[in-house]
Amino acid sequence: MSWMMLFLAGLFEIAWAIGLKYTEGFTRLWPSIGTGAAMVVSIYLLSMATRQLPIGTAYAVWTGIGAVGAVLLGIVLFGESAAPLRLLCVALIVAGILGLKMTSGA
Repeated sequence: MSWMMLFLAGLFEIAWAIGLKYTEGFTRLWPSIGTGAAMVVSIYLLSMATRQLPIGTAYAVWTGIGAVGAVLLGIVLFGESAAPLRLLCVALIVAGILGLKMTSGA
């Protein structure tokens, strides 16, 4: 259950990271409220996951999910670079997340 909470926390981290772009520096009300809510939910779920998972593992996986999701959605939504070297780096992050999951005792 803790891994599911951590995965959901990572999805909410993606939401708030992408939401930041839409807030335009927190000058737009509804995107700012949505982004703030996603931040709160993400941190809450992360804190619940750390009850069972080591903090280093949970934090690294949480930020990794957020980073990968933000890069991929940046490519899709904002036309950011999909250069092969950039995608290779994203693949390395995914490999690190999977490695942490496989070597975690929880």
